[in-house]
Amino acid sequence: MMEQRDRGQNAAAGNSPAQPRQASSRTREARQVVADLVEQFQREKDELRAEWAKRVLDDNLLTALSRDETENETRAIYDQYLDALKTGDLSGVQAYSQNLSERLIPRGVDIKEAMGLVLHLRDVLTRATRVSHVGSVELLEDHIGALVAAVNEITITVAVGFVQERERVIREQQEAIRELSTPVLQVRERLLILPIIGVIDSQRARQITEQLLRAIRVNRARVVVIDITGVAMMDSYVANHLVQTVDACRLLGAVVIVTGISPEIAQTLVNIGVDFGRLHTLGDLQEGIEEAERLLGYKVTSSGDMVFPEDETSETTGQ
Repeated sequence: MMEQRDRGQNAAAGNSPAQPRQASSRTREARQVVADLVEQFQREKDELRAEWAKRVLDDNLLTALSRDETENETRAIYDQYLDALKTGDLSGVQAYSQNLSERLIPRGVDIKEAMGLVLHLRDVLTRATRVSHVGSVELLEDHIGALVAAVNEITITVAVGFVQERERVIREQQEAIRELSTPVLQVRERLLILPIIGVIDSQRARQITEQLLRAIRVNRARVVVIDITGVAMMDSYVANHLVQTVDACRLLGAVVIVTGISPEIAQTLVNIGVDFGRLHTLGDLQEGIEEAERLLGYKVTSSGDMVFPEDETSETTGQ
């Protein structure tokens, strides 16, 4: 009676000794299915890779690459795929996908082509699996299930790699565009001009400040003319940031002249309570440059040349 009760309790608790054995058996079976797939794909790799490369070329994928380059890429991806299928480790696929995206995106290959590349591989391997398991429906289902699961993981890995690389390229392009849109120009020794055009958001305002301060230090500038004629509007945050930029330039020993302030921006500066004793403003860029030259002590000679006082002194001494 006690033995029967113990067996009943074990059964009720779901602790049947057969369950661990069944789970272990299923694990071994799954491993064997994957091993069978790897063995088949390795044995038929030349034919399968050739078929895959042909499908890629026929579908006009990777057109930025030559035929030899396409075949080399498919050969390398195929080997990475088999390794991932065999070991279950996607780190090799991730590394290769990252390297592949870094090489192909600059050549105009987009994520659609990358996905087409991987999905064609799935179709080729699926066809090969079906052919090799004709007449065994249950075994075919097991092999197709394992294959689809592995392909899905690899497809996601490749997609993520391309998306991340594309986002990195876009960020770099945006950064380059922002730098070109806010050039710091040296027009004379120790005189810089910063013409700003377009909308200024918080990110661009920070970038302008960083570029300007760096240029002041590199060029040992003493006067900076910031011309905002091309800026139609400016919110309170950016206006405050402009004043802070002027203060930061002053700390580096440079005088800042702001020119081209529109009525709308002037009103914004008034509304936020800017201390105009901190801003040296003039109407337009020409006036700003003339004032900057005056502050630097430049003089126009009778011949029309601009002479710095030190040069004038040296010429007099030489005479």
